[in-house]
Amino acid sequence: MKNALLLLMVLHGGIHLMGFVKAFQLAEINQLSQSIGKPSGLLWLLTTLLFVVGAILLFLKKDWWPIVAIIAVILSQILIILVWKDAKFGTIANIIILLMGISANGNFQFDKMVRMESKQLLENIKIDNLPIVTKEDANHLPEIVQKWLQNSGVIGKEKIVSVRLQQKGEMKTKPESKWMPFTATQYFNVQNPAFVWSTEVDFVSMVNMVGRDKFMRGEGEMLIKLANVIPVVNEGNNDKINQGAMVRYMAEMVWFPSAALSDYIKWEPIDTNAAKATFILNGKMVSGIYTFSDEGNFKSFEADRYYGGKKDSKLEKWKIIASDYKEFNGIRIPNKCSVTWKLKEGDFNWLNLEITAWEYNTTEQYE
Repeated sequence: MKNALLLLMVLHGGIHLMGFVKAFQLAEINQLSQSIGKPSGLLWLLTTLLFVVGAILLFLKKDWWPIVAIIAVILSQILIILVWKDAKFGTIANIIILLMGISANGNFQFDKMVRMESKQLLENIKIDNLPIVTKEDANHLPEIVQKWLQNSGVIGKEKIVSVRLQQKGEMKTKPESKWMPFTATQYFNVQNPAFVWSTEVDFVSMVNMVGRDKFMRGEGEMLIKLANVIPVVNEGNNDKINQGAMVRYMAEMVWFPSAALSDYIKWEPIDTNAAKATFILNGKMVSGIYTFSDEGNFKSFEADRYYGGKKDSKLEKWKIIASDYKEFNGIRIPNKCSVTWKLKEGDFNWLNLEITAWEYNTTEQYE
């Protein structure tokens, strides 16, 4: 699609040279029957240059190429209107370039927002002279949780205070809808529980969807935009979104196991392979059940979570199941998981993910 847009911008820009050539009588241009003055001819030349520069910036992956392209489209359309009889079909190209430019600029603004929020999340994390996690640190935890920490490899390593990771997978918006591929990036602050998760989803052919989930200072936010521009979900600053974000953070602790030792997590044994955890933050509290294999591998997490953030949203069972494990930088985590809502109408498996990159104790963002 990028190559097609590049070609369209160059060809469309090149066609505008005809207006310049006709205005200065450099050649016979039969396609333009209306007269064009020299000042107008210079604008036709400027439009050509703007389209070409926009195409070059797009090729070089410069984030501000849409601004140049949109200016070119506006100028082009004004010129087309002046010679509408001869150039009206150029409007089609302008519409295509305008829509692609608006979408690309929306994506740029979205990425800018996510990078700023991620910077805020990471900037006060202290990663120097971190304590080493010892076996004795976990003595107060249920035996199966101790086994999980030992099996994951965090014993004998620095306490995890931050994590960055990348994901890929597929998701659904409704039980009957089709699977949509996605990629995602996520940052965690483990010292002061917080995360920023951003994703790009292949919604339909040539149209994507971006989303961001945020949890900071005990409050959650959810934002989803169609074609990078049109907000279809924008929820935050309410108890149901906050509760869901807390549950999500607690579930995703399996990707930074030493967080189980944090003061904000309280543990209770259930049986030899399960334990209940309670996450307490700013006077708010959520709980969930972790299950493990005999060897100490994380198997599943289940909790009550609000199904959406609307006023009429109800608590439903929400479950994560691990299907595979991988070692990243000496830490073994569940790298493949499925996420399911346990609804009264039946199970709604809405997300399958795979972690493709994982690092801890860094405050740098991905490029």
